[in-house]
Amino acid sequence: MVKVIASSLRKGNVVDIDGRLYAVLSATNFHPGKGTPTTSVDMRRISDGVKVSERWKTTDQVEKATVDEREYDFLYEDGEGFHFMNPENYEQVAVHPDVMGDNKVYLQEGMRCYLRTHEGVAIAVEVPQKITVEITETEPVVKGQTASSSYKPAMTSNGLRIMVPPHVGAGTRVVINTDDNSYQERARD
Repeated sequence: MVKVIASSLRKGNVVDIDGRLYAVLSATNFHPGKGTPTTSVDMRRISDGVKVSERWKTTDQVEKATVDEREYDFLYEDGEGFHFMNPENYEQVAVHPDVMGDNKVYLQEGMRCYLRTHEGVAIAVEVPQKITVEITETEPVVKGQTASSSYKPAMTSNGLRIMVPPHVGAGTRVVINTDDNSYQERARD
């Protein structure tokens, strides 16, 4: 076990609290004008899937569990879960839908992801920070609307609702940030 300060925790990390492992779902640092800065962490207990929230001072020491982190390629989804393959030895791992959580909408066939395992069991999946998706529907471009005006809602091929600039139309491939579903740029392909 490695001790780290609470403010360094990120989504996908695994922490050990009282001998139980928790996967970090989200970590937010608060720096109030007065008082002590804190880190609020939402976690899922790996043993039974129960979600827990915890708050620490940003300087508190937290035990980070040692986990095996490797690159895996996403293959497919079926009744057993999400199947990934290690590109080095072709070993396949099935990941339970609870472990995938909200990341499942980002998965694309052949996508390279980081899979964290503890004693051979998948406990967390980290998808790439930027992915390319196709816009399936959006409002039409209005003549005279400048690029600097507000963004408009759009639906992507994987079912996400995002905000895009006015010049982006249906059929356009765009790059989005998987942390907050924000539009980054038009895809260069």
